[in-house]
Amino acid sequence: MPGSTDDYIGMKDLSKKFVKHQEIDETAAGQRLDNFLMKTLKGVPQSHIYRIVRSGEVRVNGGRAQPSDHLAAGDIVRIPPLRLPTRVEEALPSVVPRGIGALPVLFEDEWLLAVDKPAGLAVHGGSGVSFGVIEQLRAQRPELRFLELAHRLDRETSGVLLLAKKRSALTGLHAAWRDGMVDKRYDVLVRGRWPDAKRKVQTPLTRFLTAEGERRVRADSGGQAAITVFYRQRVWSELDPPLSLLEAELHTGRTHQIRVHLTHLGYPLAGDDKYGDFSWNRALAKAGLRRMFLHARKLGFSHPASGEWLEIEAPLSEALQAFLDRLPTVRDRGE
Repeated sequence: MPGSTDDYIGMKDLSKKFVKHQEIDETAAGQRLDNFLMKTLKGVPQSHIYRIVRSGEVRVNGGRAQPSDHLAAGDIVRIPPLRLPTRVEEALPSVVPRGIGALPVLFEDEWLLAVDKPAGLAVHGGSGVSFGVIEQLRAQRPELRFLELAHRLDRETSGVLLLAKKRSALTGLHAAWRDGMVDKRYDVLVRGRWPDAKRKVQTPLTRFLTAEGERRVRADSGGQAAITVFYRQRVWSELDPPLSLLEAELHTGRTHQIRVHLTHLGYPLAGDDKYGDFSWNRALAKAGLRRMFLHARKLGFSHPASGEWLEIEAPLSEALQAFLDRLPTVRDRGE
């Protein structure tokens, strides 16, 4: 019958025709049943997964379960014989696309993996991006049974990206982020003479859709609380326009928070193609800066297993450092 479980029976590997009973280990404990099945049965339509759960074909410890039920270590999940349609199997990436090399590893132990994400690479696939950091790392490190992003970075932001290699580590990191126990520092270059050694910005932000359907953020007194502390690092007052290098400390993690706060204050971020000064961005590109100057330089947090305080840093990319090194030359040439 079309649309039934029989559509997925007839696997090339005869062993896969039999019911599978999978024991939940520490890496999968705490997940919802539907999320566990979607990761385990990659490529099977979500609607079909919900159908086999609700029909009772999927069982947990011998009993019927709901898609929203959370799994515990030691649970036994019955998975019926399923087969991925050929078109889905072919669509799933099994190797890293050409041109994507190994990401620099900043820190790694049995619990965590931190990499230096380059600008221009999304952290995960979706919204027109088929292959991101998480897909790349899973393809390059197939021995890791569990690997999940602990947080996000915008596609054009470079720097420290932290991933969890165990579910308990991911849960601990999420709790630390939620409780404001993570020290997040960014390097930013802005237009203008930044006057203060330290400035705390507490402007609320709200998300909205543009007429073209793009998601954007703006300062709004009725929006969500957003707190950024900026520290002045260096100012090039003699340039036209003047430039300031700042360190941004995030106390909240709203979408595009640093970028919108800076534009709201009148100090647009260099190379920002959403909230910045577009004509200035074109001049910067001619002067050698062809990306947004937003770099996640440091993450500080307590290790989710040992409790030890860790600080992981990523140096400025060669492109950003080279641009800073060229600033006096840019000035002298009148660019």
